[in-house]
Amino acid sequence: MVSFIGGCGYTTRSLIADQYKTIYVTPFLNKVDITQEEYSANKYHIYRPMLETDITKKVINTYLFDGNLKPVKNDTADLVLKGELVEYRKDPLSYTNDNDDVTEYRVNIYVDLSLWDKQENKMVWEEKRFNGNYSYYTGTAASSAIKVSEGTAVSKAVEDLARRIVERTVEQW
Repeated sequence: MVSFIGGCGYTTRSLIADQYKTIYVTPFLNKVDITQEEYSANKYHIYRPMLETDITKKVINTYLFDGNLKPVKNDTADLVLKGELVEYRKDPLSYTNDNDDVTEYRVNIYVDLSLWDKQENKMVWEEKRFNGNYSYYTGTAASSAIKVSEGTAVSKAVEDLARRIVERTVEQW
């Protein structure tokens, strides 16, 4: 009796081409426009100093952890990832029963990305307004066990963004 085991094709191996082994992550640039006139749709836009540096470091560390592409210096890289921080938002999601205090926020970090094949000097892919986010409860939330600080939430959003960037890079284009 012969039996076959079928699967859905799951693998832990990267789907990127074998020719790509290394990546250089350019320092993310902060392109958040803090000079915009405020109106209702953008009143939750915030400037957060050094966020672009935190993103760059976390993306590099996530590539190291993932192991499919080795972060290297620009002169030895097969691929170059370029990124710009374009928006940081902190949006209220829920309020207390009397609508006076916010009990939950979502931090959203938006970046513009492009991945370049350094050998051929051509763009492999581009993503506009690529997003990482994290929702958190404030001190006015009902349960103190689930609340976190805004700083912790930002770190978690950066972590989410970095994970998504690496996944986008190593999945099949």
